[in-house]
Amino acid sequence: MSLATLGAVFFGGGFGAALRWIVAALVGGGPWAIFLVNVSGSIVMGLLAGLFAQRWPAPMELRTFLTTGILGGYTTFSTFSLDAVLLIERGQWGQAALYVVGSVVAGITGLVIAMKLAG
Repeated sequence: MSLATLGAVFFGGGFGAALRWIVAALVGGGPWAIFLVNVSGSIVMGLLAGLFAQRWPAPMELRTFLTTGILGGYTTFSTFSLDAVLLIERGQWGQAALYVVGSVVAGITGLVIAMKLAG
C-alpha cells in the first residue's frame, strides 16, 4: 500500500460520503434515497469497471480514488455488486449466492442484534 493510494481512498471517501448526503437530502431522505444511492453507485461502478477493463488504462491511484474512494464513500453496495458479478463471471455461482444472501442476512441480523444490545 502506497501513501498515494491511501490518500486516494481518504480524499475520495470523504467526497463520496458528502455526495451521498447531498443526494439523499435532495430526494428527501429515507430508504428510497438510499435505494437511489445504491443503484446509481452500482451503475457508475459498472461503467468504471467496464472502462478500466476495456478502454481506459487509468493509473491505479485514479482507479482507487474513483472506486474504493468516491464510490466506497458514496455506497459500499456498488463494491458488493461488483464482487458478486465477479464471482458469477468466474463460474462460482454457489459462492456468489452465499455471498449475496449471506451479506444481506448477516448484515440485517447483525444490525438487529447490535440495536438490541445497545438498547
